[in-house]
Amino acid sequence: MADTLTLGEFIIAQQQFSREATGDLTQILGAITLASKIVHREINKAGLIDIAGSSGLENIQGEDQQKLDVYANEKFKTALAARGRVCGVASEEEDGFVAFPSMEGSSSKYVVAFDPVDGSSNIDVNVPVGTIFSILKRTSDDAGPVQLEDFLQKGTEQVAAGYIIYGSSTMLVYTTGQGVNGFTFDSSIGNYFLSHENMTYPDTGSMYSINEGHSNKFDLGLQYYLISCKEKHEELGKPYTARYIGSLVSDFHRNLIKGGIYIYPGYSGTPNGKLRMLYECSPLAMIAEQAGGMATDGRGNRILDIKPTTLHQRSPLYIGPKFMVDDAESYLK
Repeated sequence: MADTLTLGEFIIAQQQFSREATGDLTQILGAITLASKIVHREINKAGLIDIAGSSGLENIQGEDQQKLDVYANEKFKTALAARGRVCGVASEEEDGFVAFPSMEGSSSKYVVAFDPVDGSSNIDVNVPVGTIFSILKRTSDDAGPVQLEDFLQKGTEQVAAGYIIYGSSTMLVYTTGQGVNGFTFDSSIGNYFLSHENMTYPDTGSMYSINEGHSNKFDLGLQYYLISCKEKHEELGKPYTARYIGSLVSDFHRNLIKGGIYIYPGYSGTPNGKLRMLYECSPLAMIAEQAGGMATDGRGNRILDIKPTTLHQRSPLYIGPKFMVDDAESYLK
């Protein structure tokens, strides 16, 4: 363990590669790390404390908010507000963005968009869940309060993006545009340690992840692609393997490490799919591209080039190794 970098040490070491480094990003990532440790603790006590199940509330999308959603949302907001480096946040669990009051002498140049607990409805059956976050530099005047426009930026403008997966171990994976690195949490010490350096997609992929329960509503091209996944592939000598957990972070994380494509398409009745651009598609797309992969909306549009017009805008998502996404899109054309 002595030769292993902690997350904090790694972030500080990376500052030397940026002339504009002020320490703000270090503070923001520190706040996210702290909140993730608190959420990790509660998740690991699920079944022993009353953290699973519905809160009885609904979010703006009309979805049941789980108790864990509400809890985690507050912890991330509190941690980010306390550092004085973020002027506001947008969360999947909030109707609108949340503006933080300015603090004297603070440097609030950034906003954070996040999904506090992706897949929270699965916690009562011990399925891995996760947190997804995106960090953006505000575009409005620093002297005034945060504005809606500060959040509605293309994914190419992200300063950093990442996710935390709460599974058999808790891992934080993030990028600042200089590659992707993963850190595993050691709860006995209370620190994250570098465990997956320079993460990239494998040269070959063997898995596809999609909820085929809706396949009768899919476009014909996508249905043909799924048929092709079940056929013998020349490179593999066998069909692709279907793997779908139903927790976006978990499916994405597995595919990043083992090689696979994740698809949440638009389909009859839900033309733009379910996933949110700001909290899910855009941050994961940044990670995918930094890992040598690709992310599109299945309509020929790069996810990172799409400028959202609303906080809770949805988008189809095709994400994974470039050759797999290209192959899937070829059927959609």
